[in-house]
Amino acid sequence: MKANTKKTLKTVLPLLLGAFLIWLSLSKFTQEELNEIKISFYNANYWWVGLSIFLGFLSHVCRAHRWKYMLKPLGYQPKFYNNAMAVFVAYLVNLGIPRAGEFSRAATINQYEDVPFDKAFGTIVAERLADMVVYLLLIILAFFAQYELIKELIIDRIPPNPILIGTIGLVLLGIAYVIFNAIKKSTKPFFIKIREFVTGLIEGIKTLFTMEKKWAYIFYTFLIWFLYVLMLYVVIYAFPETSHLGLDAILICFIMGTFSFATTNGGIGAYPYVIQQALLIYAIPETIGASFGWIAWTSQTILVLVLGGLSFLLLPILNKSR
Repeated sequence: MKANTKKTLKTVLPLLLGAFLIWLSLSKFTQEELNEIKISFYNANYWWVGLSIFLGFLSHVCRAHRWKYMLKPLGYQPKFYNNAMAVFVAYLVNLGIPRAGEFSRAATINQYEDVPFDKAFGTIVAERLADMVVYLLLIILAFFAQYELIKELIIDRIPPNPILIGTIGLVLLGIAYVIFNAIKKSTKPFFIKIREFVTGLIEGIKTLFTMEKKWAYIFYTFLIWFLYVLMLYVVIYAFPETSHLGLDAILICFIMGTFSFATTNGGIGAYPYVIQQALLIYAIPETIGASFGWIAWTSQTILVLVLGGLSFLLLPILNKSR
């Protein structure tokens, strides 16, 4: 399959899935229920939605600030506004091409601050590792808080043959090991470039362990995820029907909603649908759940569109001397 075709499929298929989930979410509603959704949108308290947007903005700024702790050990101290706009651009790119934001972020900081792409990308990979640790801690917290619910949503859906899964995993590891040795020993220019890229990547990841201000980095990592949860939590007060929900319920919605971002571009269609289904467990009507999911998703998506769009415009202007 040609590279352009693969790239197109990676972009189009998630969009199609998102469109299908939007249809799936709305097709079950009668005209009367759709009118109820419109009314709930109209009557929502948008002060809380605005607070959610502000918290989302703070989380992005904290991510940009945290990045400097990893770039400094490599000998680079980019301007903060370039760090921030590179992050904003990454989120915007992810809306169009899933998981391409990390590459665009590294490319942006390389273009405007001369940070080598491989090293910048290595720091971003290290970031994702740190984020994954916190995310797993949130899952564990939710697991102990509501074991039966987690069991129903996740554990019962795991394929019942762990031996087969383990065997497939070992085979894949074996193949990866053979490929790794082939690349390591090859003298062909293409494989030499791969080795150089991997070396830079590893150097970037190592900064996670060599940075001077580890505790500051850890603090900002937890702060980012606290803001992520909080920006969803405050939306419950936008609707009278959800204002009684506790943090435990929102934590479940947050975990399930985060999974949805891996399936479609920026969670389009998937995020509102998953939130709607999760809220059903807490006896929240589907119409309110749909409104809640769509408002939570739309508000943060608008934030990304605005910040990312402005960043595309301002980056060459603020760096016009380059």
